[in-house]
Amino acid sequence: MNDIFAIVLAAGQGTRMKSKLYKVLHPVCGKPMVEHVVDNILTLDVNRIVTIVGHGADKVKEQLGEKSEYVLQSEQLGTAHAVMQAESILGDLEGVTLVVCGDTPLIRPETMKALFEHHVAQNAKATILTAIADDPTGYGRVIRDDQGQVAQIVEHKDATPEQRLEKEINTGTYCFDNKALFEALKLVNNNNAQGEYYLPDVIEILKQKGEIVTAYVCEDFNETLGVNDRIALSQAEEIMRERINKKHMANGVTIINPSMTHISIDAEIGRDTIIYPGVVIEGKTVIGEDCVIGPNSQINDSTIGNRTVVKHSVVQQSVIGEDTSVGPFAHLRPEAELGNHVKIGNFVEVKKSKIGDESKVSHLSYIGDAEVGKNVNIGCGSITVNYDGKNKHKTIIEDNVFVGCNANLVAPVTLRTGSFIAAGSTITKEVPKDSLAIARARQENKIDYAKKLK
Repeated sequence: MNDIFAIVLAAGQGTRMKSKLYKVLHPVCGKPMVEHVVDNILTLDVNRIVTIVGHGADKVKEQLGEKSEYVLQSEQLGTAHAVMQAESILGDLEGVTLVVCGDTPLIRPETMKALFEHHVAQNAKATILTAIADDPTGYGRVIRDDQGQVAQIVEHKDATPEQRLEKEINTGTYCFDNKALFEALKLVNNNNAQGEYYLPDVIEILKQKGEIVTAYVCEDFNETLGVNDRIALSQAEEIMRERINKKHMANGVTIINPSMTHISIDAEIGRDTIIYPGVVIEGKTVIGEDCVIGPNSQINDSTIGNRTVVKHSVVQQSVIGEDTSVGPFAHLRPEAELGNHVKIGNFVEVKKSKIGDESKVSHLSYIGDAEVGKNVNIGCGSITVNYDGKNKHKTIIEDNVFVGCNANLVAPVTLRTGSFIAAGSTITKEVPKDSLAIARARQENKIDYAKKLK
């Protein structure tokens, strides 16, 4: 079995994006383009991945972490120059090297594997991933000889009018015999319109040496889309979104309107769950079976149990149990943890709090920095007063507590099991087990006083 290496080209700034964010870090369906590429490569069981970084090197390294090794291309002098930077890591190794651009997030792992297998089967020194383009403008053309073999690759700016009529294009993805690659790179020059060192020139050098050079045609041109501007970015987003949604529907998820549903590539959704239009599911969200995610809900990096309903709500980095109802118009902020059979109603906000099984926060309440037990009822307009202007404090509500409407629970404070908080109370001290707490001024009526106010 051949050792497999990969080189990811991710050094360009991407000036056509007109962005402060480096090109390969622009997200497609919630994940940066370069991370799509690296994650796809990782499915091939590669021995080493080397990412060529330049502009925004630290940000790219931070995003990819230990998924890759890194080499800095301090000057961007072309794709051949970029690949040459990896010589110190890969130059002396035996094996096959996959070269992929960091702005091609749509190339499937299956296509990469097929390219590699074709390369090995043909005993080639180089294999080009090509595609047939309806409009090949701007792409390098693959020129074949009379026997249909690859003769050369010509960049669009260097191509003759006749060559520009060719529709088979170079996608910028290759397989090389590793040692042959680095030997040929030393012979590449920059005698071209751009004054750059082109990686496709390696193909011509290998051909002149009499080596086998082949091409593998990608069946779907859309896979090979390189993202160089915001228009292409939107196209990649649309293609990826459609691909993701089809996968979930094939696995038993109902998506009412796929064109209006955005799901992260890393999300997991159980069968018989229904997703309504306008839903955005981001990050590594996990949604169970038989759930209903209502219109215009946004869910980010959260876990949702089976048979739970989320209606018109925002859920961020939270955990929701089974048979629970959230919304409409609720907001679960980071570190909210809801048990089973919990009800979070309209205009309720929960932050960094645990709410036990069978508990209810039905409407117009704020629960922050709290531990709420089982079978607790929190009435309308009740608030955990957790912030004193400098520090956050904790509210503990034990099992079977009833909190009446419009109660202020001034933390740090504890409500013991079975206690009852009268409506309109401001609670500042611990409430003992099974006690009734009333903390409000006695009503006093001033007869006829209202006439003075009119």
